[in-house]
Amino acid sequence: MAAEPIVEIRNLSKIYAQGEIQVVALHDISLDIEPGEFLTLMGPSGSGKSTLLHIIAGIDRPTRGECRVQKIDLTRLNESDLADWRNQNVGFVFQTFNLIPVLTAYENVELPLLLTRLGSRQRRQLVNTALDIVGLADRAHHLPRQLSGGQEQRVAIARALVTDPSLVVADEPTGNLDSHSAQEVLGVLQSLSRKAGKTVLLVTHDPKAAAFGSRTVHLEKGELLP
Repeated sequence: MAAEPIVEIRNLSKIYAQGEIQVVALHDISLDIEPGEFLTLMGPSGSGKSTLLHIIAGIDRPTRGECRVQKIDLTRLNESDLADWRNQNVGFVFQTFNLIPVLTAYENVELPLLLTRLGSRQRRQLVNTALDIVGLADRAHHLPRQLSGGQEQRVAIARALVTDPSLVVADEPTGNLDSHSAQEVLGVLQSLSRKAGKTVLLVTHDPKAAAFGSRTVHLEKGELLP
């Protein structure tokens, strides 16, 4: 019996108003994403791929249409409930690592857990597990400036993972990395899908990065290409 899709998008559109001009970012998108899938979203700049990612992750809202994640229609949640849902279900990885310079790798990864009711022992176990998954257990007490760019991004992935989200969303996560570091980061994301069963969504314009995914979806001018 086939698994239910984790993400179900139906007739979704997003229109931005710029003065009196309406800019169509997404037009009538319908898409299913399976649990554990590593889906890559590709397209030129302005194609709507980041907008689609942000709607799935609960950062942005569509103008019309449905976006269901784990059977919850995100369009029907108020801002407070949407923020709670996002904190519990989505791990974010961006092009800029967004690490706090004065905190160690361990402390950066621990940050999302400080918003929970977990005790220090539980937090320590989760942080150590997340750092181990990205291969940086031996760098736990290093500051960001003591790490390479690839290591910093892997710390950011560990921070995204530490709350055990069902979705990991990555928006151009290798954009600031050299080729070797990019391969390491993409390998970690691929492993999260294949070994940990996480659903990973990656926005990229790089075909080499997209090749790490299990399926690639192309967008052009806000529409899914067949």
